[in-house]
Amino acid sequence: MKGLLQEWITHQAAKRPQATALVLGRERMSYADLDRRSSQLAHLLRSNGCRRGDRVCFLMPKSPAAIVSMLGILKADCMHVPIDPASPASRIARILDACENRWLLAAGGVTPLVDELLRGERFRRRLAIGWMESGPARGENFQAEFSWNDLDTFSGEPPATENQPDDPAHILFTSGSTGVPKGVPITHANVQHFVAWAVKYFGMTSADRNSGHPPLHFDLSQFDIFETFASGAELHLVPAELNLLPNKLAEFIRASRLTQWFSVPSTLHYMAKFDVVAQNDFPELKRLLWCGEVFPTPALIYWMKRLPKVQFTNLYGPTEATIASSFYTVPEVPPDERAPVPIGTPCDGEELLVLDEHLQAVPPGEIGDLYIGGVGLSPGYWRDPEKTDAAFKPLPTSDDPRRRIYKTGDLARIGEDGLVYFVGRADSQIKSRGYRIELGEIEAAANALPGLKECAVVAIPTEGFEGMLICCAYVTNDGAEITAASMRKKLSGALPSYMLPSKWMEFEELPKNANGKIDRPRLRDHFLSGAQQQPTPSKQPAE
Repeated sequence: MKGLLQEWITHQAAKRPQATALVLGRERMSYADLDRRSSQLAHLLRSNGCRRGDRVCFLMPKSPAAIVSMLGILKADCMHVPIDPASPASRIARILDACENRWLLAAGGVTPLVDELLRGERFRRRLAIGWMESGPARGENFQAEFSWNDLDTFSGEPPATENQPDDPAHILFTSGSTGVPKGVPITHANVQHFVAWAVKYFGMTSADRNSGHPPLHFDLSQFDIFETFASGAELHLVPAELNLLPNKLAEFIRASRLTQWFSVPSTLHYMAKFDVVAQNDFPELKRLLWCGEVFPTPALIYWMKRLPKVQFTNLYGPTEATIASSFYTVPEVPPDERAPVPIGTPCDGEELLVLDEHLQAVPPGEIGDLYIGGVGLSPGYWRDPEKTDAAFKPLPTSDDPRRRIYKTGDLARIGEDGLVYFVGRADSQIKSRGYRIELGEIEAAANALPGLKECAVVAIPTEGFEGMLICCAYVTNDGAEITAASMRKKLSGALPSYMLPSKWMEFEELPKNANGKIDRPRLRDHFLSGAQQQPTPSKQPAE
C-alpha cells in the first residue's frame, strides 16, 4: 500500500468482501460493492479526461452515492471537493471558480441548484455534470453526461494510481472574512496520520458500528469515513432530517446499535436539553466523541451520569490541521458545572503551542495565542499565498525552515495540570452549530444589500442549540423600506442558512469608539441586554 486513503477500501474488500461498509436506512453497501462502484467511477472519470491533480466537485446529500463519488474521485488521482447542497448558488459559484473544475457530480434534489448555476455562460460551456443516480438526468439548462447506470460499462478493478501520500486528497471550503470562501487542501498523509492514531488510541475494530453525523463538506466527516474503513467497521450515515429531532437521534443510536457516536457538541447539548437519554441507555455504545466547539459542562455531566460505561473524549483542531490535533478523555463526571473541560494534549505527531506576539512561549497559566504544528498541517490555502503566509509561519525556535506552525486564532492557556485549555476566539470567527463562521463574510453580504447605509454583525453566547447567536445591527438609507424579514430573505440567496443572523436591530446610527470604528462590544451589549438607550436602536430586536 502506498498510503493513499482509498486503499483502505480495496484492502477491506479483499479481506472481507461481503462485510457491510455503509448503512443509510434500509440501504446497505458491502466493501466489495463500494470498492467496485468507486473503481468504475474512477475509470469513467479518466475516460472523460480527468487527470492527476484535477479537482472534481460533488453536490449531493449525504448518501452511499456520495461516498462512492468521494472514493472514485480519489481513485482517479483527483481531489474531491464536497459542496453543501444547502448553500445558495452564488456561494457555490465562488467555490467552482476557485477550483477551476470541469466535472460536477450531482444527485438528490439539487436539479434546481444546478440549473441556476448553468443558467448563464459562466459555467455552461465549462462544466460537465455526472448524475450519481439511476436514469438520465436533465434540467432546463443541463443534461448529464452520464448517470449511475453507466458505471457498469467500466471495469470494477481499482485503477493504477500515480498519486503519492503528500498529494492533496480533498479541498474543504470554509468561511472567509472577505466574503470569499477559503479552500483548505488536505493531503492523504494528513488524514492517514490522524486516522492511524485514532484507530490505535480508541481501539477500533471491524466489530464497531460508527455514526456518520456531520455533513460531508465538514472536515469531521473525514474522520467518520476513513477511521471506519481503516478498521473495517460499519459506517451508519445519520439522515440530515434527524438533526433537529433529538428523540429521533436517540432512537437512531439505539436502533443502529452504535458503538461510537461523534458529533459537534451542540447536537449533544440539544439532546440533553430535551432529556432524551435514559439511564444506562444505548447499551452497545462504547465511545462518545465531540469536536468543533466547546461542550457546555452541564450537558457533559448530563451525558456522563446517564452513560457511566461510555468513554467521553473531547477532540480539538481546526480544518487547517486535519480533523483534530489534541484530545482529552474525561476521567470522571466533573464535580462542578463551571469546571472547564481541557482540549488536552497533542495527538501523535502534533504540537500545541501557546505563544505571545513574539512567538515565544507564555508561562503556564497565562493566556496566549494557540498555534498548531506537526503532521496534520495543511499545505496552505488553495492558491492564496498571501493568506497562507499570514497563517502558516516557520517556527522561530527550529533550525528547520520547513517546520511550520499554524495560528488558529484561538486563545488558550496551559493549566497547572500541564493540559491546554481553550479560552476563546481572538477575532471575529465563531462556531455556531459546529460550523466555523467568519462574521465578516456575513457582514460583507449584508452590506451589499440595497437600501442599507451600514451594518455590523456580532455574536452573543446562548444556552441553546446554536452555541452562538448571530446578530445584525443596521442603519437604513433615508426613505428605504427595509425590514429584518426582507433582509433575511435576500441574504438567504447569498449565504447558507446556518450563517443567517438570528437577531436584528435597527439603529439611527451605529455606536462608534474613539477611533471612529464601529463599537462592536457595545453592540454585543445591546443584543445581550436589549438596551434602548442612545445610541438607541430605533426598533426592538427582531428574531
